Amino acid sequence: MIAASVGNALEWFDVAIYGFFAATIAKLFFPSTDDTVSLLLAFGTFGISYLVRPLGAVVLGRYADRVGRKAALMLSIKLMMLGTLLIAVMPTYAAIGLTAPLGILLARLIQGFSAGGEFGSATAFLVEHAPRMRGFMSSWQFASQGISTLLAASFGTLLSSTLSTGQLESWGWRVPFFFGLLIGPVGYAIRRYVDEAPAFAHDEDTTTEHGPVSEVLRHHKGRVLLAIAALAVSTAITYLITYMPVFAVKELDLPASTGFAATMVTGAVLTVVTPLVGHLSDKTGRIRVMATSAVLILLLIRPVFAFLVAHPGFGVMLTVMFLIGLLKAGYFGALPALLSDLFPRSSRATGMSISYNLGVMLFGGTTPVVIVWLVDVTGDKLAVTWYLAALAALSLAAVAIARRRFGIR
Repeated sequence: MIAASVGNALEWFDVAIYGFFAATIAKLFFPSTDDTVSLLLAFGTFGISYLVRPLGAVVLGRYADRVGRKAALMLSIKLMMLGTLLIAVMPTYAAIGLTAPLGILLARLIQGFSAGGEFGSATAFLVEHAPRMRGFMSSWQFASQGISTLLAASFGTLLSSTLSTGQLESWGWRVPFFFGLLIGPVGYAIRRYVDEAPAFAHDEDTTTEHGPVSEVLRHHKGRVLLAIAALAVSTAITYLITYMPVFAVKELDLPASTGFAATMVTGAVLTVVTPLVGHLSDKTGRIRVMATSAVLILLLIRPVFAFLVAHPGFGVMLTVMFLIGLLKAGYFGALPALLSDLFPRSSRATGMSISYNLGVMLFGGTTPVVIVWLVDVTGDKLAVTWYLAALAALSLAAVAIARRRFGIR
């Protein structure tokens, strides 16, 4: 579980850190006379990197289905470390001009390509090691996101509360990226000595008639679309959580430390509750668990945010982020197993990689940009809740179709 999840943890740690320090990164690498424009440029660069994820999904997913899950996981973590290193050492716009934001974009593109093949390969690796515990095993992919969120928010809380603005902009924001570099070699060493997934290693025929990519595109297009729709609300909420420290400062006039502390609560909830939900889905079925959570998200997201906007404060922020963590964990704890159930072993890593990364590209990397744009255009701090409610309805429909059409319980 550690071997499979550490790469995902590193990816989401970098994503969370970028999102948490987006305002600082915007000022240092995308300077403008309008703070909103700078922030949109920073998040736009963040979102553009997701365009390359489907390419990584095709290349690394195919590699995992042809050569092995372990080989793909080893390659992806090397690429992640390279992207993280580039961000950690990149000089600012004031030092090297336009090269600085282009360098950040290049780093994010490398990370996006790497992440494109990480989820599918790692999830296939987990479910094929323990097929009778698919929900519990694969839930650690997303539980690792909770650990990453907790770590990233801890850095945010510590740095924003102990450093001056000048220190934070000078060197403080780089510290967590250098910490992320320490995770990489540990993950690489663990992956190097772990065994290949038994289901893959014992299968003499690791090819399909047309290859895994062709198989997915020829025969499983409906499954891909269904997986993308199922991912929609969970992915959007993940990036909403990443944006919340910025939202707390920019829209609620709260200290940055409040947003980071509240996000730490969310990370702790995701870490603890997600595996429990995965285990529950092995007992009662994925559909029942996910459908219930999707309905709750649909009904509660607007009143919860309305209460936060009407009564901004430390305690309210903590309570709201605790509840958002519960709602998200309830849905995405069973999600990786559902995705693995949709695709056959011969093209599982490719199918999940393509689906996951198209879903993240459409509903993930764009979410912070959508939030900033909706609030700026409408002047309504609650505008994003309609977007999230619509995605909850879409995901609920996808879960229902998965049960009816493919017999997933």
